[in-house]
Amino acid sequence: MARRIPTLRTLASVVGAALVLGGAASALAEPILVTSPSPLPLDNQRPRVFMGGSIDMGGAPDWQAAMTRALSDMDVVILNPRRPDWNPAWKPEASEPEFRRQVEWELAALEASDVIVMYFAPGTQSPISLLEMGLHARSGKLIVLAPDGFWRKGNVDITAEAYGVRQVRTMEELTAAVREALAEAATKARFVR
Repeated sequence: MARRIPTLRTLASVVGAALVLGGAASALAEPILVTSPSPLPLDNQRPRVFMGGSIDMGGAPDWQAAMTRALSDMDVVILNPRRPDWNPAWKPEASEPEFRRQVEWELAALEASDVIVMYFAPGTQSPISLLEMGLHARSGKLIVLAPDGFWRKGNVDITAEAYGVRQVRTMEELTAAVREALAEAATKARFVR
């Protein structure tokens, strides 16, 4: 199970864990879970994955928890924007401090990520995730799942095709693609010790 990091000191205590290289997991491998609005870790020695996509103010299924469990043997940082203390009474305005804090956290986490996951759940609208997909369509970091039933699936499909965004058809394929992308990211120069 992933650990939550309340402080950067906690992060420092786990910096020594080995990376997942070439698909083989170390016995010490375990993800670090950072949930908004916790500070992003300064440690840049592990691949980072942003769990973007449908939340819909808590109305969408908690697919991020399932994905976190699927990555439980990997030495990665999971950046999860699904906030357990989200208050729907917060106004979606720049002057609302907690709303601003959430948006700024998400923007920073997206930029800091090596892999960005976007799951557009059927029956949701996910306008912010659509915005984030557009912002990062050219980044080469996106992996997208927009099943039938997502109201703007056509927009997602066309945009993904136009910008070479990797798309998958099922949650199982999404999990496999994310694991593969994180294992590949772990072999990049900044992660190799």
